[in-house]
Amino acid sequence: MSEDGRIFREAWIAGVRKHFPGEPKDSYVTPWEETPAWEREAAAVVCGQVRELVRGSAGRAVRLSREQKGQFVAVCWTAQMYRHFEEPKPGYVAGWDQLPGWQRETDADIFEAVEQSMGG
Repeated sequence: MSEDGRIFREAWIAGVRKHFPGEPKDSYVTPWEETPAWEREAAAVVCGQVRELVRGSAGRAVRLSREQKGQFVAVCWTAQMYRHFEEPKPGYVAGWDQLPGWQRETDADIFEAVEQSMGG
């Protein structure tokens, strides 16, 4: 499970560094070892959900658009926010259209990083 979480987190950090305008908050680029336990668990769960989607589609999920891939990651992450917080901050559970462009691109990058980790 921790390997899945690490794949997610490293893809998140790489995406933030690539897409975030300006200097990101420290919490956005906190290394895996310093990431809070709840966030590590959430990252591992979402990575596993992406893996299951890819497996369940017999690899055809590769044909999803970048937007669809990013939306899937965003919805899975939102469910984790509701799991870990009784009253999550609105920004933690914002819909796809409310997410900043850098976050949407990063979510799509995460999906693709998981696909690549599966040999896809």
